[in-house]
Amino acid sequence: MSSRTRPWVRAALGLVGVMMSLPLLAGAPIVYSPGVARGQTEFEYRSGHAHVNGQGTEHNYAFAVGHAFTSWWRPEVYVGRFERDSAGTTHFAGMELENIFQLTATGQYWADAGFLLAYEFNPASLESDKVEFGPLFEKQSGRVTQRLNLTWEKGVGPGSNAKYDFLGAYSFRYAVRKSFAPGFEAFIAPTDNDYRIGPVVYGEKLFGMRGSELGYSAGLLLPLTADSPDSTLVIRLEYEFY
Repeated sequence: MSSRTRPWVRAALGLVGVMMSLPLLAGAPIVYSPGVARGQTEFEYRSGHAHVNGQGTEHNYAFAVGHAFTSWWRPEVYVGRFERDSAGTTHFAGMELENIFQLTATGQYWADAGFLLAYEFNPASLESDKVEFGPLFEKQSGRVTQRLNLTWEKGVGPGSNAKYDFLGAYSFRYAVRKSFAPGFEAFIAPTDNDYRIGPVVYGEKLFGMRGSELGYSAGLLLPLTADSPDSTLVIRLEYEFY
């Protein structure tokens, strides 16, 4: 590669290589932040591995690209979602368009507020397409960061019904340092009687160029109900730059 190649380009290409070398784990649930930073571009990898007793393991992973065009709107496109069955066969599962809208200025009120609007395309699946929407909240108090998502999901198109399914997500982290912040996450899907909670570690690594950083989170979610997976390993990587 030419020595003139910008540092963020080299870092982004290196991150892509790391992502593609990771094992195919199952699509990880996530707790969204309502924050939007104008001009910021993001490459994201989300993966996980869910073990379901008596049914083997469920695997999938996704890679996304996002960019904040304004100080209040950041769209993100999951250019590919892939799934792998217990037999080791991997197939394309679909795409997704996410939109994060920041509704309040950071620190203006007791908590920062935003809104999620996402559309999931499932052309390679028997499932219908889905739309998800709802408010997002974030509260920072010193070293502590808390996030709360209250969203609803609905199938659209052929095979869908008029039912709206509620989804709740919460995260707590304590920043020992910027690169290491232990905490936990909890997810609920009452329609499926799926409730999970578990420890998660977060961190961010700044690079030489201003505004360029690599963020990570990894954790293990455990079941609170019999209908939840026995365990869910989650891994997320994000590379952000201006």
